Amino acid sequence: MSLTPSNMLPLGTKAPNFKLQASNFNRKISFEEVKGNKGTLVIFICNHCPFVLHVIEEIVMIANDYRVQGIGVVAISSNDIINYPQDSPEKMADFVLKHKIDFPYLYDESQEVAKAYDAACTPDFYLFDSQDKLIYRGQLDDSRPGNEFSISGNDLRNAIDSVVYNRHLNDVQKPSIGCNIKWK
Repeated sequence: MSLTPSNMLPLGTKAPNFKLQASNFNRKISFEEVKGNKGTLVIFICNHCPFVLHVIEEIVMIANDYRVQGIGVVAISSNDIINYPQDSPEKMADFVLKHKIDFPYLYDESQEVAKAYDAACTPDFYLFDSQDKLIYRGQLDDSRPGNEFSISGNDLRNAIDSVVYNRHLNDVQKPSIGCNIKWK
């Protein structure tokens, strides 16, 4: 397991647009289509990363909890599927069913979207406000595979609460840690 931290895209960055094929919908989906009234959460994940597998249930719970409050949610896999076939779109469809994901899980074949977001690891979280400006990029919480911290989603939940309830969000944010994106 590699321990790759987020690159910490500058706060205030405008959300890069995309239109990518969804593994769980039979069409391409854009940022504009997933955008929520209050904000949008973009998550870079993949099917095989132990860090993602460690927190996927919490990610799904967060999506379910906050989509009804006006937060759009989308997950993107940008891994090279030639060297990592377990991250192929077909396997992504299986992953969606297994983990009961009902938000779009998109495949970034060209890796251009990951580069536009300066994504570095899986999972990597980007929260944008209603004006599509980045207000949070960082970790889900302090839990990692094998450490003593339980999964809470506190860091990400606090950030989303700041958007939903119009609260101040601390500019000091901890980077996510996970497997590196598998570049071509």
